[in-house]
Amino acid sequence: MARAIEVFRNHGGVMRMADASRAGVSRRTLYSMRDSGQLEQLARGLYRLADMSPLSEPDLVTVAKKVPRGVIYLISALAVHEMTTQIPHEVWIAIPRNNEPPRFDHPPTRTARLSELAYGIGIETHQFDGFAVKVYSREKTLVDCFRKRNDVGIDVVLEALKFYKSQGRTNFDLVLRYAKQLRAEKAMRPYLEALA
Repeated sequence: MARAIEVFRNHGGVMRMADASRAGVSRRTLYSMRDSGQLEQLARGLYRLADMSPLSEPDLVTVAKKVPRGVIYLISALAVHEMTTQIPHEVWIAIPRNNEPPRFDHPPTRTARLSELAYGIGIETHQFDGFAVKVYSREKTLVDCFRKRNDVGIDVVLEALKFYKSQGRTNFDLVLRYAKQLRAEKAMRPYLEALA
């Protein structure tokens, strides 16, 4: 078990079962470590060392580990960028259109399958407790929220625009470029001109 603990530590303390198996840690060892309290099961097939300090964003880290191509999206991305007062009750993620949506119970997720263009632009990597989590940029998130305003609510979109402007690091040219690429420019332009 000491070797298994070392493998986990080399991977930041959190691993998927498939990754642990590839690294030479058997399922039996994982289950034994879980049952003895050395591992904590975050979700089905995802484990972390129990002696680690608690994660500040366990849901985001869990989703990032379980869905490697997933990108934090819409309201969840707004929350990461501190551009909303909404508290997401599920983790919103985007995946490429040709990928199968993930199936797991915890944390609750809402998945959007996007075209390669919509999926591929504006991805940033943020660090949470040493784990890389892909999140759409502030500008891309604004455009995505505007495109999905019927899902998130126009009030959330307008609030996000106000937070974006008040944070002081605005790049309305980039917002417009993303809006043009994603065919949302005509609908967004009046709101952006009112804020500029």
